[in-house]
Amino acid sequence: MKVRESDSATKAFEDALAASPKAEYYRLVLFVSGSTPRSLRAIQNIKTLCEEKLKGRYNIEVIDAYKHADDLKPEQILVTPTLIKKLPLPIRRIVGDLSDRDRVLKGLDIIPITLNDHGA
Repeated sequence: MKVRESDSATKAFEDALAASPKAEYYRLVLFVSGSTPRSLRAIQNIKTLCEEKLKGRYNIEVIDAYKHADDLKPEQILVTPTLIKKLPLPIRRIVGDLSDRDRVLKGLDIIPITLNDHGA
């Protein structure tokens, strides 16, 4: 049986789709301390980054440590701002105002970590 050119093109397209990584959904929790400039900067930085890189594939929960102190202990939060990536696994933590975009992107596994990132 002779395969038509359009059939092989369709098969190649379907194979490429199957091989491409699935878009993952990100669940993020950001712990802040009130409305301090550092907290507000962290909120704005993560929202901006998520809109650019994860549009429609993320949820950010912001927890004010002053209002919800009971939530700090189970998550072992010692300093704020602290961002926790709950999904996709593995869970990751990033501390600070999230202004170092490359560090945040690597911490969220949005861009791969290279050997040079580990001092190799």
